[in-house]
Amino acid sequence: MPRRKLKPRADGRYQINVYVGRDDTGKQFYKTIYGSTAKEVEEKAQQLKVAMHKGIDVNAKMDTFEDWAEKWLKIKKSEVKGGQYAAYKAAVDSWNTRIGNAEISKLRTIDFQDALIDLAEKNDNTGKPSSKKTLLNRRITAAGIMQLAVDNRVLEYNPVAATRMPKTKLPRKRRALLEHEQKWICDLEHDARPAAMIMMYAGLRRGEMIPLTWDDIDLAKGIISVNKSAECVRGKFVLHQDSAKTAESIREVHIPKRLVDFLKGETRSGALVTTSKKGTLHTESSWIRLWESYLADLNFEYGVKESELRKENGREYTSKFDPDGVPFVIPRITPHWLRHTFATLLYLSGVDVLTAMKQLGHTDVKTTLSIYTHLDKVYKAKSMTKLDTYLEDQEKDEDDAEMDGFLENTSQILVIEDYEMPDA
Repeated sequence: MPRRKLKPRADGRYQINVYVGRDDTGKQFYKTIYGSTAKEVEEKAQQLKVAMHKGIDVNAKMDTFEDWAEKWLKIKKSEVKGGQYAAYKAAVDSWNTRIGNAEISKLRTIDFQDALIDLAEKNDNTGKPSSKKTLLNRRITAAGIMQLAVDNRVLEYNPVAATRMPKTKLPRKRRALLEHEQKWICDLEHDARPAAMIMMYAGLRRGEMIPLTWDDIDLAKGIISVNKSAECVRGKFVLHQDSAKTAESIREVHIPKRLVDFLKGETRSGALVTTSKKGTLHTESSWIRLWESYLADLNFEYGVKESELRKENGREYTSKFDPDGVPFVIPRITPHWLRHTFATLLYLSGVDVLTAMKQLGHTDVKTTLSIYTHLDKVYKAKSMTKLDTYLEDQEKDEDDAEMDGFLENTSQILVIEDYEMPDA
């Protein structure tokens, strides 16, 4: 029997009713498909039948991306800690501004790819290119939301899985402090110096440094107990629910005598080692102010005063508060640079990888190995220059030895000649 020819509706569209099952009362249920042409509506009907054959719940309410994002966040809130949840929430907010109102079944790979490319070029919050970490967080979040819809048989596939990470600017390099920079940290008096010394000689993370108390430090044994961590949430540092970032981050760090001697001379004004001006746990802004003040002092003392910039254009910089501003000439040292310095000192001291892993509080030994492997490349390459120097010195020694032999032989000849020459 030939198929009945479709006729357009009064509004010009075409429609097909597709049987999709029975409702709760047992009544047959049909889904109406619309299209601008007969061919389009037939293709849509066929796609619906294929989806039903694959087990997709075609009767499910087609919620928006924002609806499913809310469901996904609810699950994540019970799975992750405050800081990670805040990162996910920020990513969801970013996606919602772009595609939040879109019906989730209509989203395609290109929708997510375009958004990632735009984000790589310009971050919503900073107006600058986004870091690789930010892009990964956005992609992982979107993939998780869409996968939740897939798992619930609302979607056939996850469109985010086919997206590609766009190229972005290179991440800011982190490095260890050089010897003279380490001396700056040891020598310059500042409210931030105790924290800087501990991060440099004990490897504490910023989140571990901020809630550290004097009771956590045993100077007699030379040990710092790292048993809690704070994470910045909405501008405030809050302790993790289980007090530490990970199980591995709970550790005892054996500190060098240099740090022990320094801490013995420090005045204790409260329970916390470092505090805000009010004597309370740092907020994000109070920590930034403290660190920027510290960098300004380091820059003026060891950058401006010890360089030709102290006198420029016929004027002299006499204070870091110069009304015209002081040029910033030293590297912008960060807390992570100090932690990386500690890792480097462990390596240079010959501390094995497993011990270093425990001292640094790494979850996976691969993290420590990657640091040690990088340092191997740097320092062993430098060590090879010592071989070149040795061989050059050896060649020089051989030349010197040859000359010494020549002079020695000449001396003997002269002696013999002197000996054999008749008296005048």
